[in-house]
This record gives sequence, structure tokens and C-alpha cells, in this order.
Amino acid sequence: MKRKISSKIRVALSIVFLVAVSSFLSSCEKSSMNNMGGGPGAPTGPDANEVFIQGNGFSPSTRTVAANTTITWTNKDSTPHTVTSDIGAFDSGTINTNGTFSHTFTTAGTYSYHCTIHTSMTASVIAN
Repeated sequence: MKRKISSKIRVALSIVFLVAVSSFLSSCEKSSMNNMGGGPGAPTGPDANEVFIQGNGFSPSTRTVAANTTITWTNKDSTPHTVTSDIGAFDSGTINTNGTFSHTFTTAGTYSYHCTIHTSMTASVIAN
């Protein structure tokens, strides 16, 4: 009799263990999908008032906003960058990985900018 109870307990524990592992693996898959842009709620890119610095470029390379809008740049690269206006209107200084810089475009116009560390990185903000 003892053997059957022990066997039933083992079966029940095995089922509980398999359900727990299955649940864990399912949550890992969803988390991985979200981090890769593949699942619901996954990041798809910068919001309307953001620019990402990634892959040694600005994304998007042109951002159009209303005057009096604040744009925030986030460095998603592993190397430092800058956000420097071509006409001296703003300069972030060095932005390290995961660092941010924000600037409010109070006057309508086209504002071209670049990274002083990587001069091939260029982009613009158009304020209407």
C-alpha cells in the first residue's frame, strides 16, 4: 500500500514540475519576443518625440514636429555619441550608452545636426 501512495505522489509531483517548467519556458519565450520586437507590446522604435542613436546612426534621420516640441535622443549604442547642431543651436556633449539628451525646438525651422565623434552621422529636425 505504501508503494502505491508513494508512486501517486511521484506522479503528482512530476505533473506539477512539468507544468511549472512549461509555464517558465512560455514566459521566457514571450519576454524574448518582446525584446526582439516580435511580440505584442514589443518596442517598435522611438516615439513621436524621440530619436534613437543606434547602429552608428540617428533613427529616424528626419523628425518633423510642431514648434515648442521637446525631442529626446537616447544612445542605444555601446559607444558614446553627441547630438550637435550644425549652426550651434544645441550641443549635447558626450552621451554615453543609455544616456539621453533633450532639446525644445521653440522656433519653426529645419535643424540639421551631427555627431562630433562620428562625423558621418547626420540627421535633422523640422519644426513647423
